[in-house]
Amino acid sequence: MDRPAPFLELREGEAGWVLRLGGEWRIGNLTRIEGLLADIRVPHDTPLRVDAEAVTGLDSAGVMLLVNRLRAAGVVWSNVDLAIADPHQRTLVQLIADRLDARARPRRRRRRLLPMIGRHAEHLWRLAADYFTFFGRLVYALRDLARQPGRFRVREFTTQLEATGLDALPIVLLMNFLMGVVFAFLMGIQVAKFGANIFVVDGVALAVTRELGPLLTAILLAGRSGAAFTAQIGAMKVTEEIDAISTLGLSPMQVLVLPRLLAIVLTMPLLAGMGDMVGMLGGALVAAWQLDITPYTFFDRLRAVLPFNTLLFGLYKTPVFAAAIAFIACRNGFAVSRDARSVGEHTTGTVVQSLVAVILIDSAFAVAFPEIK
Repeated sequence: MDRPAPFLELREGEAGWVLRLGGEWRIGNLTRIEGLLADIRVPHDTPLRVDAEAVTGLDSAGVMLLVNRLRAAGVVWSNVDLAIADPHQRTLVQLIADRLDARARPRRRRRRLLPMIGRHAEHLWRLAADYFTFFGRLVYALRDLARQPGRFRVREFTTQLEATGLDALPIVLLMNFLMGVVFAFLMGIQVAKFGANIFVVDGVALAVTRELGPLLTAILLAGRSGAAFTAQIGAMKVTEEIDAISTLGLSPMQVLVLPRLLAIVLTMPLLAGMGDMVGMLGGALVAAWQLDITPYTFFDRLRAVLPFNTLLFGLYKTPVFAAAIAFIACRNGFAVSRDARSVGEHTTGTVVQSLVAVILIDSAFAVAFPEIK
């Protein structure tokens, strides 16, 4: 005996739209049912009456396809008035519709404050423990290097000198020059109101050499070299090159960490010093253009108001910045798990943690040495 084929009819009634269903709405007719529902067009958020009195057969597959297609067409199931005589079929339709709604809108679990604080505290504790462990490994590597200097990887060291120093020089000079231009321009607007144009030299000299030059250089290297360190070491961790280094009887700390650490510690003061010079040059150009201060007057005033100790104070901070950046970057590189996604996550973490560390170190120097001499 042939079962009646499924059919539907959509029309607009007095109280809204009416969808009349009939025939066999079972899994065997899904292809035809899907073709019928593909042309459904119902205005969004309008009442819909589903008349299923003529349905002779119904199963969960047919109901799921109907509910999903109606929802995709913009029908809100709470606005649906279901007319069906068979109580079992009505129960089936309501049960599946409720389940699909629950799956579409999962309940949000309320986050309780104390458990959340506990989880974050546990994470910070483990992170601190990892950093202390890595610091101990670094100290042992430095001790072994002091005992056997011949193990130092000179080729890797020179490669990192080029990457962290020479290759970073253009962007460091450009950013410091622009910083000097911007600071002198903004400060010049204010001092010109009082006719104290010459004091722009004092502000540019102290700000660039003591804070802006070293800090901007550290931030640039944190985003550039620090991220590169983590990505390189992390990629080697994924490809098991670090395991190969250990298998050969070499120390990954001496092969990978120490050359990067020493290279960035050496290059950052040099980059910061050159950044200070171009920052002053940018300030001198703005002073000559905006404030009618000749370069000779600018640099003569600069020699009078900029103590050499202040210049050195800014440079003294840079090796500490560099050591913190290299330490965080290399530790995150070794913490990478064996998948590419972890490399990206730890590289991002390196940039964020390095920036926070640089700001904290700079704040500590400012509090410990507040006087400008």
